[in-house]
Amino acid sequence: MKPADRLKKIINRETVTYIIAGVLTTLVNWAVYYPLRLVIHYAVANVIAWVAAVIFAFVTNKFWVFQSMDRSRGTLLREFALFAGARTASLGIEQGFLMLTVELLGAKDGIMKLIAAVFVVVINYIISKFIIFKKETSDEKK
Repeated sequence: MKPADRLKKIINRETVTYIIAGVLTTLVNWAVYYPLRLVIHYAVANVIAWVAAVIFAFVTNKFWVFQSMDRSRGTLLREFALFAGARTASLGIEQGFLMLTVELLGAKDGIMKLIAAVFVVVINYIISKFIIFKKETSDEKK
């Protein structure tokens, strides 16, 4: 496969919209986190910011990025449960990373949150694409 073909396979509508949605989700997360960080502990602020970001991310990922248009109650509940579960796992990774780097190593929380965000975005894309909003193949429809 030519390098240009590999690049086209990686950079497509889905990955571009995922990146845009990820940036917007991160902005939602930070818009909630930083004001709260001024009045409450960073770990509590991070969890509250996470909840707001997960709700925003689910809607944008379901309908815009992965175009999963099934709005039936069962599908919505299944997808949201999987989505929230995956995001809970990535929250644990982010919280652990922040606690390790901020509490134990004395690093600045804002810088460490930015580094954690990069890893979380990649992990969440892979889980969303291949597990949560996975397109059914013709074999699976039978």
